[in-house]
Amino acid sequence: MTDKKPVIVYGVSGYTGRLVCEYLREFNIPFIAAGRDKKRIQEVLDRIPGLDTVDHDVVEVEHTVPALTELFSGARVVSNMVGPFIKYGAVVVEAALAAGCHYTDTTGEQDWVLDVQAKFGDQFAEKGLLLSPGVAQMYTTGEIAANIALETPGLDTLDILVLWKGFPTYASTQTIFTILKADWYYLEQNRYAKWEPGSTFEVVVPGQHQMALALPWGGTCHPVWFKDDPRVANVKAAGGVFDRSVMEGVVATQKMVEEQIKTLPADQQEAALAEIAGSVQAGMPPRENPRVNTSLDSVYASGPLGRAHCVIHGNCNYKQTGLLQAYAAYSLLQQPPKRAGLASACQAFGHRELLGILRSFGLVMEPVVTVQS
Repeated sequence: MTDKKPVIVYGVSGYTGRLVCEYLREFNIPFIAAGRDKKRIQEVLDRIPGLDTVDHDVVEVEHTVPALTELFSGARVVSNMVGPFIKYGAVVVEAALAAGCHYTDTTGEQDWVLDVQAKFGDQFAEKGLLLSPGVAQMYTTGEIAANIALETPGLDTLDILVLWKGFPTYASTQTIFTILKADWYYLEQNRYAKWEPGSTFEVVVPGQHQMALALPWGGTCHPVWFKDDPRVANVKAAGGVFDRSVMEGVVATQKMVEEQIKTLPADQQEAALAEIAGSVQAGMPPRENPRVNTSLDSVYASGPLGRAHCVIHGNCNYKQTGLLQAYAAYSLLQQPPKRAGLASACQAFGHRELLGILRSFGLVMEPVVTVQS
């Protein structure tokens, strides 16, 4: 069955999985929509206009390595939406490796990226397979901006900001609360340095007079992606939503986690966090409106004798994520990635290529670049 459908989207019952399937249809790529509840998956797919124009199947599967390996065998790319990834991701990665598939996901969990790098990075590289967590707007679009800024030689420090207007999905909310348990790191002289718990920033937002409140957001993927990049020695990233009241709520919750939940036994922490996350976002948010749900990625790159600033204004951050996932699969079906093993989207596919795709679907503006040297 999978011989004719080279892409597996695992975890289609959620918001982002649906968007990945929508964009796979745009690229005319046959796929299998898989998860633990076939009925729920079908209900999600039934809401996608025109999906009958692309060959696809719906498969119910257990979340185990043997079951997923059997499903993935014969396919070539696995796009994983099932998070929190630090909890559920290893099973999927192990099955993808056993089945000889490239792997992408949408993680925002720095601890997961570090974990999967240590456990599976070399094994994927040996097989010429891509292992690319964090292919998503909140990480990839900012990484595109960072790489554009780094086109100016002699810059070694990245100051990254990502903001978006909207509210996280249920799965994103679960991830946000999961990362509150972890240590968060930035990059300083090519070494990981730990953020102080409770760190927040008043940030200047390009294009508006009002300032915003941002957090290290789990450290993000960026320090990991640039860790061994000879151009870069220092990386700090901050993120959040434009709505200040939402961010103040996140800060208050972060403080409560430090003071109350981290003092609980380890086996009770996860349940307590999941309960809080469920109370914050229990359902699927409304479909994004490009007039409302805007995004902004701003990167300052600096060096001893030069500076560059790149800003990418966009809209519909979850649509950007769905498109990036679908394009990753589209590219991998036609040629090997630029880098095998653990690699970011930009390292695997090229930052200018990814920018072009986002531009061609009307999801980002032309970057605004300012250079001083």
